[in-house]
Amino acid sequence: MFSNLTTNSSSFRLLLLALMVLQNSSVVLIGRYTRDSEASADLYVVNHLILVCEVMKFFFSCFLEHQYTSGQLVKSMKENIIDVPLDALKIMIPSLLYLLQNTLLYVALSNLSAPLFQVTYQSKLLTTAIVSVIMLQRRYSPKQWVCLTALGIGVAIVVLGAQDQSKTASDANNPEQNLVTGLVAVTTACFSSALAGVYFEKVLKKPTNDGVQTKAPVSLWMRNIQMAFFSVCIALFNNYTNYGMNDADKQKPFLHGFSGWVWTLALLQAGGGLLVAAVIKYADNVLKGLATGVSVVTSTACSMVLFGTPLTMQFLTGAIIILSSVFFFSNDIPGSAKKKNEGMSGEVEKRPLADSNV
Repeated sequence: MFSNLTTNSSSFRLLLLALMVLQNSSVVLIGRYTRDSEASADLYVVNHLILVCEVMKFFFSCFLEHQYTSGQLVKSMKENIIDVPLDALKIMIPSLLYLLQNTLLYVALSNLSAPLFQVTYQSKLLTTAIVSVIMLQRRYSPKQWVCLTALGIGVAIVVLGAQDQSKTASDANNPEQNLVTGLVAVTTACFSSALAGVYFEKVLKKPTNDGVQTKAPVSLWMRNIQMAFFSVCIALFNNYTNYGMNDADKQKPFLHGFSGWVWTLALLQAGGGLLVAAVIKYADNVLKGLATGVSVVTSTACSMVLFGTPLTMQFLTGAIIILSSVFFFSNDIPGSAKKKNEGMSGEVEKRPLADSNV
């Protein structure tokens, strides 16, 4: 599918950047709009949306694997699923974690403003670093730990500012919001994202063994097929048992409240993980860091216009600290690159893990 494109192509890299910014910003804004613009009785059920997203992701992944194997999708499924069922079952763990993460993100979006959600969710870099040190024995440079510490301080500044604002701000026309619920949801989602991402990386890079010989690692698209399949099974179970639903949601039929905007959100969510996979394969962390910063700025500006979200100096200060930390965690401080090339720095910095919503 991307065989004629290279990472050296500036136009392709700009296209990836634009798509990432559009996807990241759109998911936050549309997700908040769909939870904010309707009365509780007309809202869609999050479990239904998760199921639709995973079904879409499954078919998208099948299409990409079909392209990747030049039409040998069935053969690839036999070799990587039927012949090695235990290897395929490994993907059930990140599937559960991703399903938990996606569910919690909508809880957070229902209780936090778009800028607050977008900025605090950047703390997933901190949780990913901690989990990668524990599970992968990775090492980070002092500069990167300083960036992680600064990120935590920036998140605290933003949260404290929002807490002060929530005491005086009240809107009777909007659904009731709970800051504590939103923050707990986004924090748990960050840890779920980190655990799933680190585990998925280990499985993705580890060669498979069918009992006779060791084979090359399974393709990224096949792993996404496996993950989406398990996620669909789990989502079906949750919908059948009404797991996590309140009494009002249990009475709603399937796809209740699915407007055009909700279907758009489902498409964005399903395609988002595959887009990140393309960025991992064809671009680098510089582009990812830039896209993160631009998407935060974009969603914040749009939130001001669409939702009338007030921006305080405390929020802006915290946001600047967080975005600077994310950028310098992945990139050299100006002037340090030359010293590294001259051999003055012996420690190799570890790049942050890829975004886990793959």
